Amino acid sequence: MGATKTDLFTKKQNEIAAMAKAIAHPARIAILQELLKANSCICGDLVEELGLAQATISQHLKELKNVGLIQGTVEGTSICYCINPKVWLQYKQLFTELFTDIPVNKNCC
Repeated sequence: MGATKTDLFTKKQNEIAAMAKAIAHPARIAILQELLKANSCICGDLVEELGLAQATISQHLKELKNVGLIQGTVEGTSICYCINPKVWLQYKQLFTELFTDIPVNKNCC
C-alpha cells in the first residue's frame, strides 16, 4: 500500500496493519517464539535453533527491534535480545480487539 493511501484509514487501522506487517514473516514468528520460550536469547543461539544464516537472523531481528517488539543489550561481543513487554502487550490488545467473537450467522455464504 502506498504511503498516500494510508490517510484513507483510521490511525488504529494503520497501526494494526503496521504491526501485522512487522510479524508477517515466518522467521520472525519463529524468532519471537524462541525468545518467549527462552525469555532472553543471544543471536548465535537463534542461528542454531532456526537453522537460518546469521545475516538473515540479524535482518529479522533488526525489523523486530525497529517496531519495538524486541529489545537488546550488548554483552561483550554479542547482543542479548528479549521481548519488550510493553510493546508485546500493545500488540496483544490491538489484535484481541480485532479478533473479537463474531455472531454465528447461518445465512452467511
